[in-house]
Amino acid sequence: MNSISVNYTLKFELSTSTNYQWTSCGKCFNVKTGRQIKQVYNNGSIGYSINGRFKSLKYLRPLLVRIKVTNYPF
Repeated sequence: MNSISVNYTLKFELSTSTNYQWTSCGKCFNVKTGRQIKQVYNNGSIGYSINGRFKSLKYLRPLLVRIKVTNYPF
């Protein structure tokens, strides 16, 4: 059995729900469950299912904030 690991660097998160985070290439992940969230097309809008509700990209973009990196002294 072969296995492949892929690492992504997460750059942005939602200000309202911090467990949804985006990479610099635009992939969305739910950090709480460890799953990638698929981008969907619904009623003429492109977006994601956040907390079980469809949210369009137009709604989500103003809510994105950069993840703050904390450097620990050890």
